[in-house]
Amino acid sequence: MEEPQITSTGTSVSPPKVLIMMADYGHDPTETTVPYAAFKDAGYDIKFATENGNSPRCDKKMLEGFTQKLLGAKKEVIAAYKTMTLSDEMRQPLSWAAPGFSLDPFDLVVFPGGHEKGVRQIIESPVVHRLMVDYFPQTKKPGTKVVGAVCHGVMVLSESKDADGRSVIRDCNTTALPARFEQAAYWGTRAFLSDYYKTFGHGSEDVEAAVKKVLADPAQFKGSLNPGAFIVEDEQYNYISARYPGDAELFAEEIIKLFNSFRRIV
Repeated sequence: MEEPQITSTGTSVSPPKVLIMMADYGHDPTETTVPYAAFKDAGYDIKFATENGNSPRCDKKMLEGFTQKLLGAKKEVIAAYKTMTLSDEMRQPLSWAAPGFSLDPFDLVVFPGGHEKGVRQIIESPVVHRLMVDYFPQTKKPGTKVVGAVCHGVMVLSESKDADGRSVIRDCNTTALPARFEQAAYWGTRAFLSDYYKTFGHGSEDVEAAVKKVLADPAQFKGSLNPGAFIVEDEQYNYISARYPGDAELFAEEIIKLFNSFRRIV
């Protein structure tokens, strides 16, 4: 059981309850492991959830073989990933499709990304879409609920639409995988990885286009092409997004800073 934490005013607060939402297979190990480890170090109460409560597994191409050496996770991330897979929370995930399941008990909901086609399980899930239509409005400031998404994880939000067809991030500033990053990876690996870097198949629109089309103004999409760490924090909602694995550490740090700011005003 997590110990209550003490604020600067001397009052105690429970650690944030975190839910990492995943498909059964295919997420990027860096985008999953780095935030998990940072939240764990910060003393957060972490749970995972998959559709039917199956233990999730990240993309093998990013963890082993020549694809790992050329494109995948760093050795320290792979070691941390192996530790994460042995944790009780990852071995015993919740089921986001279970009757009566709700996101309301959680303070932070995180969507890692990933290129492998298995992530379509969560991107396209009507159940997850309904959950986010209910949950995302609770992140409006000055509330203290938070949503974070990286890379293809942002598409879970862009595809979560209300009865009028409006995405939950319609009015938000956001980033996601930039089109130039995606196209460079796709064309650079097509000869030996086919359409791996096209999650929805050859010829499908890129992530940036998919996200931009649901925004009230395409200019709300903020996409830096600098490989250095980059995230976007929305001004109206407690929503933080990132582009790719290189942003994962900063992504986690900024979420932790956001929760620390909530504690200061308790």
